Amino acid sequence: MRVLAAMSGGVDSAVAAARAVDAGHDVVGVHLALSREPAGERTGARGCCTVEDAHDARRTADVLGVPFYVWDLSARFATDVVDVFTAEYAAGRTPNPCLLCNQRIKFSALLDRALALGFDAVATGHYARIAPGPDGRPALHRAADRVKDQSYVLSVVPAARLAHALFPLGDAVDKAAVRAEAAERGLAVAGKPDSHDICFVPDGDTRGWLARRLPPQRPGPVVDTAGQVVGSHDGAAGHTVGQRRGLRLGTPAPDGRPRYVLDVSVATNTITVGSAEDLGVDRVAGTGPVWCGPPAQPGAVVGVQVRAHGEEVPGTVTEAGERLVVALHRPVRGVAPGQTAALYDGDRVVGSATVEAAGRDR
Repeated sequence: MRVLAAMSGGVDSAVAAARAVDAGHDVVGVHLALSREPAGERTGARGCCTVEDAHDARRTADVLGVPFYVWDLSARFATDVVDVFTAEYAAGRTPNPCLLCNQRIKFSALLDRALALGFDAVATGHYARIAPGPDGRPALHRAADRVKDQSYVLSVVPAARLAHALFPLGDAVDKAAVRAEAAERGLAVAGKPDSHDICFVPDGDTRGWLARRLPPQRPGPVVDTAGQVVGSHDGAAGHTVGQRRGLRLGTPAPDGRPRYVLDVSVATNTITVGSAEDLGVDRVAGTGPVWCGPPAQPGAVVGVQVRAHGEEVPGTVTEAGERLVVALHRPVRGVAPGQTAALYDGDRVVGSATVEAAGRDR
């Protein structure tokens, strides 16, 4: 196959590209320039898409002996990821930019261009596996390494696009083995630190980054579950369900225990707080279901995951049309509108939906 290998400049994508070459594919490497003003160098494990990253990707391509290009997708990234991320927080929701990037950049903009140029598939350094599903077609599964598994952030990619995806690291034992393999291959990125946090917020201060980009905020009340004012805030947008720090609470909880954000209402400019127990929900409703294979049917028992490395809990699908509703078998804490709920059948990813509401039925 003709394979376009997305090369970030890190060790995972480097080894993935190398494995694609070993498999006998006709590989071409491409580095995505996603920042309009890329930094010259990375600072430790924060940020990505720097000039240094592009050079590291090129050096890896030279070692592998494959052609290499840099594609500027910064305008598309700004519109489809950064602007959407900002707008979601402005509306009081909590998006995941990595899911947006996978859905709209790597398996939309990049894959569309790859297919138009005659490539058969795009290979990335994600830790996930493609294996036959119940209908015999290729389906997304968890990686062999459950610690590094990234199937959650790929759950927004529909089946038709997954059919053109290669994840050569899906069967990797662990990250240490991948680094050792990179060293054996003579790849200089073998010891390069992983990038953490949000790539376009290199200092890790998401709230500060949002404050510089959101419309002017108005102070408002922080209330408890009884509606009593217990503090104030400088603007509801930018807060998220489950948040504990950064709350200006002038009235302590009666039991002296910490309080957490339960709800963010931009419409009323109000933040509601409560106990850790109050965060628990047993019903999740989502919109815009994306199916990675055969759609789930009402009555199906599935695993539900609402964070990239969160716990998977069992649940029963009660609605699976344009709206997806799952009754959880035990409560999950801190589910926020804007997050993604991914559904699993064993290791297989069934699909996902964007959380619009979460609550308690019992």
